Amino acid sequence: MDTTPPVARFEQAYRDGDPPWVIDEPQPVVAALARDGAVTGTVLDPGCGSGEHTILLAGLGYDVLGADAAPTAVRRARGRAAAAGVDARFVVADALAPDGLGPFDTVVDSALFHLFDPGDQARYARALAGVVRPGGVVHVLALARTGAAAEFGPVIDAADIRAAFTGPDWTVETVGPASYRGVVTAGLAGSYGEPAGTRVEAPAHLARVRRR
Repeated sequence: MDTTPPVARFEQAYRDGDPPWVIDEPQPVVAALARDGAVTGTVLDPGCGSGEHTILLAGLGYDVLGADAAPTAVRRARGRAAAAGVDARFVVADALAPDGLGPFDTVVDSALFHLFDPGDQARYARALAGVVRPGGVVHVLALARTGAAAEFGPVIDAADIRAAFTGPDWTVETVGPASYRGVVTAGLAGSYGEPAGTRVEAPAHLARVRRR
């Protein structure tokens, strides 16, 4: 990623309809983290978008906060939570400046980290260090630089995660292969050879990073 996209780009994407990363359900990888006990304590869902993961975790009884810099995304997330009958909390906030949020025991980052350029990736890691309790965990699900993942957002290498979370605040415990589910939009139907609305799996990284 050469330059971090402006928030206005995502604000417009949510105003225009459903971007290809809005799949109307939680990412299976995130659901598995919750199922397997990898999400504990107070939780931050940064870049929450339309709120699927915050709604999932709130419905499971977690104390979770969904945060997104795009106001339209947060409005849509609140509407989804209300429609689902889930008491979920959302706030408009910049993930690069989360002062006043937290502290948190777990961060579930689904497709946010990879949006940042290398400088902002490091800035993001420093910002999280200020809101994650010692011993807390950040889970990062990010699109991998292989296959057709680029249709759903910027792509990164596993080394980018390790580089950003270097230094005295963090220990990168694992980085492994995973998948990210997206929706084929009308604009992507030709390149995928699938009709619009089809859900497809894109290669991704899943990292677990622990706050020292």
